[in-house]
Amino acid sequence: MPNDFNQRIIDEFRANGGRVGGPFEGGRLVLLTTTGARSGAPHTTPVAYLPDTDRLLVIASAGGAPRHPDWFHNLVANPRVTVEDGVFVYEAKATVLEGDERDRLFARAAEADPGWAEYQAKTTRVIPVVALEPVPGPPGSNAASPGAALKLVHDAFRRELALIRKEIAGSGPRLGAQLRVNCLTVCQGLGFHHAAEDGGIFPALAARHPGHAATFDRLRREHERVAALLDDLRRAVAAEDTEPGAVLAEVERLTGELEAHLDYEEEQLIPLLDAP
Repeated sequence: MPNDFNQRIIDEFRANGGRVGGPFEGGRLVLLTTTGARSGAPHTTPVAYLPDTDRLLVIASAGGAPRHPDWFHNLVANPRVTVEDGVFVYEAKATVLEGDERDRLFARAAEADPGWAEYQAKTTRVIPVVALEPVPGPPGSNAASPGAALKLVHDAFRRELALIRKEIAGSGPRLGAQLRVNCLTVCQGLGFHHAAEDGGIFPALAARHPGHAATFDRLRREHERVAALLDDLRRAVAAEDTEPGAVLAEVERLTGELEAHLDYEEEQLIPLLDAP
């Protein structure tokens, strides 16, 4: 893609908390910053990704071009990269997958989106699959305030659930492997987010705002209800013979409960988080 096109996507992504239009609209996108193999300068590229529970997978397709994309050559030379997901900015280690693992994950990607297989058919090179694993350490954020950061996190969950619902509705008679991973990844992410709130954010805010004890009690009860729905979704996804419709029903139940919870939490907590 031309550099000016990339820059428009990057600017839009950063200005809108990870939301973009055009060819990436409604998809999963991150900004990947690599270090130039020859120049040593940072280079940022928008790339599509696949969830893989604790890591992200990116595919160096270059649209089926005969050569690997520049960002791939950069991360081979310098595997330490920076990832921006619209909410957080964090360092990651890039690993080029090989052998059976590469083939299995590429097949999973192609099952979810046949476009990957079409790209592979256009070129004689083996299209690489790269795993991006976060490096331990606190992530950064481009949010203007703690309240804005909370809204960005919530919006990311809203977008992911909407995308999963769309993917399930458009799937065939069986639940694909990547769809299972997508569901399990969002379950894990929500669980981590609520655990962090229960163990850190809520106690800190409650100590500063003792008059809001009833609010935090309600939010904790809602977390328990969401946790039960996450367990139901995990069980549905884990069943080998589960039908997409059954999983969609669980995702819809989760989404309805979660949307109400997120709306209430934002209404109550953003003023407290941003209070002087």
